[in-house]
Amino acid sequence: MSKNLVIVESPAKAKTIEGFLGKDYTVKSSFGHVRDLAKKTISIDIENNFEPHYEISDDKKKIITELKKLAIESEVVWLASDEDREGEAISWHLAETLNLDEAKTRRIVFHEITKNAILEAINNPRKIDKNLVDAQQARRILDRLVGFELSPVLWRKVKPALSAGRVQSVAVRLIVDRERDVINFNTETFYRLVGNFIATVNNDKVSLKAELDKKFSTKEQAIAFLEKCKKSDFAVKEIETKPTKKSPAPPFTTSTLQQEASRKLGFSVSKTMTIAQQLYESGKITYMRTDSVNLSDLAIDLAKKEISASYGEGYLKVRKYTTKTKGAQEAHEAIRPTYMNNHTVDGDVAQKKLYELIWKRTIASQMSDALMEKTNISINLSASKELFVATGEVLKFDGFLKVYLESTDDEEEEDHGLLPALTKNQKLDYDKIESIQRFTQHPARYTEASLVKKLEELGIGRPSTYAPIISTIQKRGYVVNETKEGVERNYDYIVLSANKIAEKIKTEKTGYEKYKLFPTDIGIVVNDFLVENFNEILDFNFTASVEKEFDEIAQGDIVWNEMIKNFYGKFHDKVKDTDKNAKKASGEKLLGIDPKTGKNVYAKIGKYGPIVQIGEIDDEEKPQFAGLLKDQSLGTITLDGALELFKFPRSIGEYEGKEMVVSVGKFGPYIRHDSKFYSIPKDESPLQILSERAIEIIELKRKVEKEKLILDFDDIKVLNGRWGAYINQGKENFKIPKGTEPTSLTKDICLDIIKKGGEEGKGTKKKFFKKKSA
Repeated sequence: MSKNLVIVESPAKAKTIEGFLGKDYTVKSSFGHVRDLAKKTISIDIENNFEPHYEISDDKKKIITELKKLAIESEVVWLASDEDREGEAISWHLAETLNLDEAKTRRIVFHEITKNAILEAINNPRKIDKNLVDAQQARRILDRLVGFELSPVLWRKVKPALSAGRVQSVAVRLIVDRERDVINFNTETFYRLVGNFIATVNNDKVSLKAELDKKFSTKEQAIAFLEKCKKSDFAVKEIETKPTKKSPAPPFTTSTLQQEASRKLGFSVSKTMTIAQQLYESGKITYMRTDSVNLSDLAIDLAKKEISASYGEGYLKVRKYTTKTKGAQEAHEAIRPTYMNNHTVDGDVAQKKLYELIWKRTIASQMSDALMEKTNISINLSASKELFVATGEVLKFDGFLKVYLESTDDEEEEDHGLLPALTKNQKLDYDKIESIQRFTQHPARYTEASLVKKLEELGIGRPSTYAPIISTIQKRGYVVNETKEGVERNYDYIVLSANKIAEKIKTEKTGYEKYKLFPTDIGIVVNDFLVENFNEILDFNFTASVEKEFDEIAQGDIVWNEMIKNFYGKFHDKVKDTDKNAKKASGEKLLGIDPKTGKNVYAKIGKYGPIVQIGEIDDEEKPQFAGLLKDQSLGTITLDGALELFKFPRSIGEYEGKEMVVSVGKFGPYIRHDSKFYSIPKDESPLQILSERAIEIIELKRKVEKEKLILDFDDIKVLNGRWGAYINQGKENFKIPKGTEPTSLTKDICLDIIKKGGEEGKGTKKKFFKKKSA
């Protein structure tokens, strides 16, 4: 038996570390947290200083038994979970659960999984930092108290099965507030003028594009200006050339990595963190949860060598970055490659892409500024005081741009190219001058990345919480991450050419939204209820101040249960008062009167989601209800749109002698034909489906099912699936043994496979598909 037991939180990390240590070390994984607050009860003794009651997860009992046995047999137990608060808590829970002897227990931390880092950690062990544990414990307990007390209020006052979270609800508030900013935004129009000018340089004709330094608010003003241009002479008034420089962005923190991976690679926040964790655990990058931009002296030296070797001394500029993030707490480094000379790594495509992004950002941070020359040419016209201005930029030395350029959230960026070599007072002719109607843009909806940026700016959450926050609000159905197609919009296009003004109406697509966060109806109703009744909990400054208190606990400046006590008293009283006195919230809106019945028509949140209702709940005749379609919302639905929903089920004709009926069910709109159901595609409205399209949908599904079917033995079928052929009987699926040709199966062979599958407990669809996809 090994003298030393090393416990980490993941199998991948265990495998990497095991390669660095000798035969005297056994490395095992706890597979994350081994215990937590019990799920079915609040599990906090409020009367006894908020003492938590932890229980071992059912799926961890076997692991605990194994680790206990190994710990007893070892001379030293090394707790090597991650170096943040969550990792410290994992080590503490392990020590408590395994009843580890403090004398033979060592806590070690490292921010990169390399041999030197592991050996350095073993040479410098410490005890478990109870202050860090208390900070994590305080967050967990506070969030449990808020969730456990607020959620039942939502069940009674809004609808069943809802839940609330301290930070998640604040994130939803940001998204709802932004949505209202968008809805309430008044678009204004203006006219932008751009001139294409012609000059003669060394007997050659050259062109120059310049924009007027004034925008007009009306078409009449724009046309009046073009009339002036007809009578004007144009000349170069001023040429201004000055050197500029661009500096590289600092190395990645958790937040900036999430933002840049979203912009450059299209990764969601949770995907970025999953891949970064894989890279960290395989020893390829440093720890991925950090808000520090600092690089160690060793890392800077490695970067210097790599830059000098790959690009030359002229590209090297050593930089020390300091962390300015509100509430930054982590003492370790920025996210960087563990070995700078590895420009890429083995792994899947996503791992390679994210690693290369991290490598480029780190290397670029230690490179020279990019040097540019910026030129502005101003053009005056004889009939007016306004100026046309042309801007150009010449890259004199690429510096860090040779490797990397940070992206931005701006959707449109001007590209300034090289300008022709003109002289002051040089005469110009115009080829054409265009006046284009433009529109002011509403505030941008949040993407996952820009929401992370906003949370960080406000001091809400920490590196380890951004991904769970964003995942949770989507899982709860309060927010959706969607791409919405734009709509056609007309705009004025006026052009002066050959001394004549012409007007046209042109069309463009506007309002395209790619992967933006939209609040759902239920998200808006829950948010409004919480803001009205628990405004302090959802206050951004309050939430940030709670984060500061967690930091103070981590530093040992305040006691964790005192902090909880100060919060809980007022909060608990507010919960009781709201539960007793607050009105039910449904987001109810009166849309108008149904012309057929003369009854009121409402839109609101019902027991199963957003609905429209004809009539009153208290009427002797029960009201009629209909669910909203996917592309409808409480905020935008009209009376006409609501009344259309009561036309379901809708008969649209016959096919093969059987009626086709369009309806809307729990899983969306569908066509019913011959006792079978055919889903209507998400991008098609069930209100617009006619018989011809319904037949296409029916035939398409039949074709897919025909191609899916390999053999049919009535109650037993052999089908083609996502992971290959399988046997289906009723609601269960069974794996076909390797090497067996699906078309060679008989009913008896299928029954034998089903029997064996059932005996081995592998027959359910869930287990089968989980196993196949692993």
